[in-house]
Amino acid sequence: MEESAGPQQSGEPTRDRGPARFARPALIAGALVAVVCIGLLVVIFFLDTFNATVYSVGGDDIAGDTQEARDIRGLYDGARAGSIAVLVAALLTAAGAAVMLYRGRNSAAGEGEGGEDVDFDDLGR
Repeated sequence: MEESAGPQQSGEPTRDRGPARFARPALIAGALVAVVCIGLLVVIFFLDTFNATVYSVGGDDIAGDTQEARDIRGLYDGARAGSIAVLVAALLTAAGAAVMLYRGRNSAAGEGEGGEDVDFDDLGR
């Protein structure tokens, strides 16, 4: 009998886990998009602060009621709102995927191994 380190083919068909098979990629993608959105929000905050500081150097007040002050305050409103919306969607996606992975953690444990317990001595051979 020949042994190999790869996964063994068993006689039983593999079970399709339905939408749970997309949970891990959705969790990774959701977390990555959330990190990018947080980074974008930090950049927007610094750019907004920089613009307000530069505007205020000339003695003008950024909180003033002039058209120029309103334009500077609203310069990044669209990017900020879009980034927050995508951040919320990414966090909801990641949370949903995490819940699906958590719920299916015990059902998928024995799929690849055929349910065998392998201890340290078996791994050392």
